[in-house]
Amino acid sequence: MAEAVLNDFSDRDILFLIETVDRTLLSKVEAIKGDSAFIDSMLDAEAGKVFQRIMLINDDSLITSITPRFLFNILLRVAYRELENQAYTIERTASQKIPVFDSPEVVRFLSNRSILRYLADMLASFTRIESFTLPVRVRKGIWRRVRYNDMDLDSLLRFCQTVDEERRFGYYKRIADICLFILGMFPEYASPDYRLPSADKTRTGLFGRFRRSAEDYEEEGRRFYRLAGEHNDARLLHLTEVFDQLQDKFNLAKKPLNYISENFLRFRRGKLFPSVS
Repeated sequence: MAEAVLNDFSDRDILFLIETVDRTLLSKVEAIKGDSAFIDSMLDAEAGKVFQRIMLINDDSLITSITPRFLFNILLRVAYRELENQAYTIERTASQKIPVFDSPEVVRFLSNRSILRYLADMLASFTRIESFTLPVRVRKGIWRRVRYNDMDLDSLLRFCQTVDEERRFGYYKRIADICLFILGMFPEYASPDYRLPSADKTRTGLFGRFRRSAEDYEEEGRRFYRLAGEHNDARLLHLTEVFDQLQDKFNLAKKPLNYISENFLRFRRGKLFPSVS
């Protein structure tokens, strides 16, 4: 599992940006690649123009034209701009849409570019699901290797308890990210008042063996962002403040993702997140 947040873009991302914004800069592309501040300023100033070009790309060519990291950076910046002009956000569940007058708070939260970049990288990580194999004890003296993927929330929760603390950071981070991703991009998979009858507690869900309520996902997300933020690796990766913010303002963090899911990717989620859809 990836344990770092990278802020750089691929060569094709930079070329796509320059071609869209100002083709006269193509002769300076090599210099621009190394100027992250200039790239960031271009993204902020011209996100709308880049967004319009992205929306014209057909689904099959989208991920080959630009990287998921670049795509979600643009979508989050456009969501930020549009939410600035709205009085409320919409909370969507399986059965209803609820207006919540918290747009100014969401905009302030997303104005932190460390948060925005983290969310973009987090979304990008779900476009490709990784599998891993771990030994599982069947009975005394007998073990077998079982294959899982990093969208299996129940397995991650279980395995997290089996490894030493110094190796738990990746699990803490991924568990929290899954919870935020589900409530942000696929809120219809969790219902606020969903409860399984006691006789059906082992019913299979999309993101693990047990289907969870929205409240369960939020509780787990907050808890594991706190654990991730307390881990030494978070300090080494300069992510402590990001995790503190995500834990404290988890409900705000899902709002720009809800906006993107509903307004920009409603008919593209299946292509971008094939393992989920």
